[in-house]
Amino acid sequence: MRRGTYYQRPVGGPRFGKVDVDVGFLPERATRQCLATRMTATQQAKARLFRSLHTLAGPLTLANAWDVASARVIESAGAPAIATTSAGVAWSLGSPDGDALVRDQALETISRITAAVAVPVTADIEGGYGQDAADVAGTITGVLAAGAVGVNIEDGTRPPGELATRLAVARRTADRAGADLFLNARIDTYLLGLGNPDTRLEETLSRAHMYVDAGADGIFVPGVTDTTTIAALAKDISGPLNVMAGPGAPTVAELGTLGVARVSLGSGVAQAAYAAARRAARELFDTGDYGSLLGAIPFPELNGLLSEPRGALS
Repeated sequence: MRRGTYYQRPVGGPRFGKVDVDVGFLPERATRQCLATRMTATQQAKARLFRSLHTLAGPLTLANAWDVASARVIESAGAPAIATTSAGVAWSLGSPDGDALVRDQALETISRITAAVAVPVTADIEGGYGQDAADVAGTITGVLAAGAVGVNIEDGTRPPGELATRLAVARRTADRAGADLFLNARIDTYLLGLGNPDTRLEETLSRAHMYVDAGADGIFVPGVTDTTTIAALAKDISGPLNVMAGPGAPTVAELGTLGVARVSLGSGVAQAAYAAARRAARELFDTGDYGSLLGAIPFPELNGLLSEPRGALS
């Protein structure tokens, strides 16, 4: 267990405020599905562990996986938890990123990953894989059944109020299922360059406050690497701040000092893996050589990582 400040959701749950009133109750059928999906003792323990990993002293670091093999490789490298990348999952299944993947395909991948690793798993579910709140409730029910203990839900180009509604439904669904699900709300103002740059920080903080009030545990702001903005975000956001890192970004330790509690690589690892495949192929086709294969994981090691499931829930 890491030492340092960590974030714990109050026993009574978050405040929903006006968002809760607007959403209302889930249909009876969806409620029954949620109540039928209870976290096992092992899953509850993983949920508590995952929540405790969000610290300022040593931010949670997530090298995002997209299939069982990548998840096992990342876990074997010392990962305290596994996060999926929706882009990587979609690409591996022949779809583009951006809510194009069929929900059942995403849930099947999540289930396979949770069954293969021993550490907690949090799933990137894009906008919730659905057109409305009832669809989001179904996705959350499926995520819990798959064994995950957290999700990322993004706003993208949707109105902020729509994501707030989806977050409120996700929180209600998880609570009714008795699940301590970590809801990470992704704000895409910086990643997509939304709005006026002069007021982007103000808009991002406004969304963050709305999303926390709707039930989000953490706030994810990808696309930000400058220290001044990161520090301003961390100062005014009550829950754990998650940023996406890559070449040129501050180190994990530096991000921790700025107030960041979680650092993700997003689709970066998947992109690097596909770049390695392209380099090897081009070298083979262009020069007939094989030097790009140097440094590959030895066959017995990789095969051994997949010899038996490690994370099946009890």
